[in-house]
Amino acid sequence: MLSPHEFATLMLLKDAPDQIDLDHADLVTLVEHQLVTLERLTSGQRRPLVTVNGHSVLKAAARIR
Repeated sequence: MLSPHEFATLMLLKDAPDQIDLDHADLVTLVEHQLVTLERLTSGQRRPLVTVNGHSVLKAAARIR
């Protein structure tokens, strides 16, 4: 189960992936749960991306409202 902070981080990543600090502890948890992956750009920097599983979690949460 995700904490409220982890869930909020997942939502933010979906809409604004460049706004997240890659050292953010919640990001580590999301990567461990395979809800986010870190893409390596040609510049050598890493960019977080929401995975298919991450999108499924967000879709499921949207249906709960």
